[in-house]
Amino acid sequence: MPEKTWELCLLLLLGLGLGLGSQQALPPPCESQIYCHGELLHQVQMAKLYQDDKQFVDMPLSSAPDQVLQHFNKLVNTHNHSIPADQLQVFLQEHFHAVGQELQPWIPEDWKDSPRFLQKISDSKLRSWAGQLHQLWKKLGKKVKPEVLHHPERFSLIYSQHPFIVPGGRFLEFYYWDSYWVMEGLLLSEMPETVKGMLQNFLDLVQIYGHVPNGARVYYLQRSQPPLLTLMMDRYVTYTNDTAFLWDNIGTLALELDFWTKNRNISVNLGGKSYILNHYYVPYGGPRPESYSKDAELADTLPEGNREALWAELKAGAESGWDFSSRWLIGGPNPDLLSSIRTSKLVPVDLNAFLCQAEELMSNFYTSLGNDSQATKYRNLREQRLAALKAILWDEEKGVWFDYDLENRKKNREFYPSNLAPLWAGCFSDPGVVDKALKYLEDSQILTYRYGIPTSLRKTGRQWDFPNAWAPLQDLVIRV
Repeated sequence: MPEKTWELCLLLLLGLGLGLGSQQALPPPCESQIYCHGELLHQVQMAKLYQDDKQFVDMPLSSAPDQVLQHFNKLVNTHNHSIPADQLQVFLQEHFHAVGQELQPWIPEDWKDSPRFLQKISDSKLRSWAGQLHQLWKKLGKKVKPEVLHHPERFSLIYSQHPFIVPGGRFLEFYYWDSYWVMEGLLLSEMPETVKGMLQNFLDLVQIYGHVPNGARVYYLQRSQPPLLTLMMDRYVTYTNDTAFLWDNIGTLALELDFWTKNRNISVNLGGKSYILNHYYVPYGGPRPESYSKDAELADTLPEGNREALWAELKAGAESGWDFSSRWLIGGPNPDLLSSIRTSKLVPVDLNAFLCQAEELMSNFYTSLGNDSQATKYRNLREQRLAALKAILWDEEKGVWFDYDLENRKKNREFYPSNLAPLWAGCFSDPGVVDKALKYLEDSQILTYRYGIPTSLRKTGRQWDFPNAWAPLQDLVIRV
C-alpha cells in the first residue's frame, strides 16, 4: 500500500479513537513475511542463532516463499509456537542458502593499473598506500546473478542490472549515500563506466520505487538515506560531459527530489512566518529486520503503546545515515538512552543543505538542457530553502547552522560536522559566513583533534559520536 494511503488510514484510526498501541498499527517495512515481518522472522531473530541479525535476512530461500512458510507453520504448530533452537537451525539449513550466494565477484572493466593521480603523490609511502586502496576496487566489485531477476521472491537482495562496488565486510549490497564517496574515488581512479552503471542502478530504483532505498535489500525499501543522487549525476557529467545520459534521466532525478518534498517535508513557524524544510521520517512499524533482536529488546523497556513510535524513530535514524548518535537523542526525556530517540522531531542541517544543493544543480541541469521553466522552478525552490535555512537553522551569534528541535522550538547548539554542511553544499548567500564558520571551529577547538574531526563531542559509545571520525564528515568540513 502506498505510504500516503497508510497515513490516511492511521489518521482514520486516530479519529475513531482506536489508538496506535497495536503492533500492527504501522505497516511493515516490506510485504515479505520472511524478510520483513511475521512469526518466522521473529522466531529466528529472537533465537539469536547468528551473532549478527543481518545474516538471516540476507540468506536466500531454497524454494518459493509459500512453501517455506508452509513448512514453518507445520513446525510452529508441532512445537506450540516455541520451536527449539536446534530444530530451528535444521529448518534454516533445509530451506535457506548461505549468505552471498546470489552475488558473484566482478572486476571493473575500466580498472587500470596506474591512474594518473598515483603519479601526482610525491611521498612514496603515501603513494604506495593509495595504490593499495586503488587495488580494492577489484575486491569490492560485485554482480548480481541472473536468478535474482528470475526469482526475486526468493531473495532479500534487490536485483541490479549493472555491477557495483560494495562497502565490504558484512555489507554485500550497495548503500545510498556511501556510494557518493565511492563514486568520487572511482572517478579519481578514472573509472567513469563503473560510475555510470552504479548511477543507472540508482535511477532504476527511483523508477520502480519512487526513491532510492537505504540499500539494495527489500527490508530497506521504506527508508532512504541522505539524498545525493543529483550530486552523483553532477560529478559524473562533469567528468564525462555525457549530457545525453543527463537528458535521458533528468526526469528521474526530479522524481527522487519529489519524494523528499512530498514525504519528508515539515512546516516550521517562526516570527509569524511559515517555512518548509525537511526531516527524516519513516512511518513504518516493527523492529528493523537487520537489527531485529536489538530493536525488540529495546522496545521491551517501554510501555507497549510506545513501541511502534520507537521503531519508526529508529528507522528514521537509520535513514539519516547517522545510526546512531546522541544527535537524535538530545532534547528527549532521557538523552542517554537510545529508547529516547526522536530523529523525526529534529530538522537536520545536512539534509536541508543536500536538498538545497540538489535544487541548484537541477536548475543548472535544466538551463544546460534549454528548459527555462524547470530551471526557474528549481532556482525558486533553492531561494525558498535558503531563506528557511537562514531563518530557522542559522545562528548569528555562533556563526554556524544548527539542527532545529520541532518540539522544544529551539536550536540544538551541540557540535556536529553537519553544522557546516551548507558551506560544503554551497548553500549560503553571504560570503562572510565562511570566516564566521572558521571562527566557530577555532573557538570550539575542533581543529585541535589529532585524528580528525569528531562526529560529536559526546562520548556515548555509539557509532556516530565522539571519538569516532567518519570519512564523509571529514569531507563536509575539509571541502567547505
